[in-house]
This record gives sequence, structure tokens and C-alpha cells, in this order.
Amino acid sequence: MAPTLRFPTERTCERCGRTEVWADDVGSWQLAGDDERVVGSPYCIHEWDINGSFVPFECDSAEA
Repeated sequence: MAPTLRFPTERTCERCGRTEVWADDVGSWQLAGDDERVVGSPYCIHEWDINGSFVPFECDSAEA
């Protein structure tokens, strides 16, 4: 069987601390909460915490 493709569900800006979660119902990223800290700066060019630790492909248990 082919590996299963996974998608990230949360991301945080390394510059301003804005936190977003993926909303399946609208098909886009949404703010994670009402706290001012997670909103971040409106002038920030967001640098999302993409560091290579997220593995998008998950092997089926039969292949492992």
C-alpha cells in the first residue's frame, strides 16, 4: 500500500508568536485563540515554524 499523506494542523510564527490552526470546515488557517499573544503583529512577515521535524508521509503498519 502507498504511504498516507499527513497535513500539519498547527503553526506558530517564530517572529511574533502568532498561532494558527487548520480549520477543515473552511479549508484555511484560522487564529488559534482570542489571546493578543497568539494574534501576533499585523506588520509581521510571518516566518512559520517549519524546521523539518514534521514528517508528511506516514508508512502503513504493514510496511513497517
